[in-house]
Amino acid sequence: MPTLRSRRSPLPVIAAALLLPLAACSSGGDGASEGGGRLRVVMAFPPAQAMSPYGDDAVTLSRLAVIEGLTTLDRNGAPQPALAASWKRDNATTWTFTLRDAVFQDGTEVDADAVVRSLTAAGKASPLPRVLSDTGLRATATGPGTVRIVTEGADPLLPQRLANPSLTILSADAYQGGKVNPAGHATGPFTLTDVKGAVAATLERNADYWGDTAKSPGVDVTFVADGTARANALRTDAVDVAEYVPIAQASLLGDGFVHEFPSARTNGLSLNTARGVFADPAMRAAAREAIDSEALVDGVYEGRADTSQGLLGPGVPWAAKGRTAPTNRAEAAGRDEVAKTKEIVLATYTNRPELPEVATIVQQQLKKRGFTVKQVVRDYAQLEADALAGKFDAFIQARNTLLDTADPVSYLASDFTCDGSFNISQLCDPRVDAAVAEAASLAGTEERHRAEMTAEAAVLGADALVPLVHERFVQGYDDARVEGVALDPMERTLITADTHVG
Repeated sequence: MPTLRSRRSPLPVIAAALLLPLAACSSGGDGASEGGGRLRVVMAFPPAQAMSPYGDDAVTLSRLAVIEGLTTLDRNGAPQPALAASWKRDNATTWTFTLRDAVFQDGTEVDADAVVRSLTAAGKASPLPRVLSDTGLRATATGPGTVRIVTEGADPLLPQRLANPSLTILSADAYQGGKVNPAGHATGPFTLTDVKGAVAATLERNADYWGDTAKSPGVDVTFVADGTARANALRTDAVDVAEYVPIAQASLLGDGFVHEFPSARTNGLSLNTARGVFADPAMRAAAREAIDSEALVDGVYEGRADTSQGLLGPGVPWAAKGRTAPTNRAEAAGRDEVAKTKEIVLATYTNRPELPEVATIVQQQLKKRGFTVKQVVRDYAQLEADALAGKFDAFIQARNTLLDTADPVSYLASDFTCDGSFNISQLCDPRVDAAVAEAASLAGTEERHRAEMTAEAAVLGADALVPLVHERFVQGYDDARVEGVALDPMERTLITADTHVG
């Protein structure tokens, strides 16, 4: 069972060792921001697929302003022009995109053939990018600067879908030898010029960028998984920007270095609706009544999170005004009845440092209600398969509700429908499936959002997931010195063309 660590513990030896690459990366006249104006950035997640755009590395490339797609998203998740200057929907399944004048970082032209090549490659990738798991698309060039995209079924969210980092557009030379290499072959304001495994990367300003030229001449990136080490690198001026500062370090850094903002990430307690104790709706209701969100916000997040409101929190600003009460909720079992049940297994993962502490408090809250609880806490990679197979009674996870299409319909479909690919709660409820299908069919944004809130009410009514807290992201930089860092609730942008040391 994990124990609560001191939230004021000194920098451990292993974290200090992790700072050595940071110092090496930022040493010298050209590498340091004070000398050449280069940005020094420490990222939380090392490359896992050699910077392939078809996995989580695509988000890293997007956050470093290296890659772009046909569209981008504004803060409300609405699609905006990127490599496509405009688009129109020809019919339910067919769209036409008109490209802007732009060149790749290797000097070749962004044309319709390049777009078709990139989108076709993404559709053939193995494993398939998650954004394409619920639809297929076929792209054809209809002229040098126009592309027709046909989807398998009606897809009102195609413009949002094409903003996903896994659907980035790359030049022909990126596709060589059966691999995809974005280095020097993308279109963003910064060019990836060097990658040192899972340790560091170098970016240079893209002088031919179609938009505003980057204010910084380049970015020196170091990847450090240890959150304490990232915070100390910022504190000691080894870096200019530190991604994802742990909550425990935020107060130590001080307000001038800590920038928190609502995220689209909800930390929730998924309850196994198909087997075990929580197959009984009354037991799920009892677990839901046991949870004290305020205790989690105060005890684990030190006030730097928001109490649970639903599946969608403050990082999805339109959700609050459209929220309706949960529907068809069961009456909760009493404490004596709960105490008769067998031991439940509560699992979570170590990759997010707050979650083991959350699990300990949730365990205490469930015990107070009468449940007997055993914890399982491991690395996420060691837990995911068992979680998806329904081997745990309860599972605590941090979930981005705007993943993939920047609209919660994909999250609702993957996590809570009978055929959902990430259905840890094992929920299969015809009412939920119908509500999600209705939302997915609607082209109008406001109508779709209303339908999504109806689906949320159905999921919450089933107690398939008990929302615990809504995370706030904490990014670290000295606001008296660094300007232009993007605080993005959808986690797709961090460094932009405007980011620089002032």
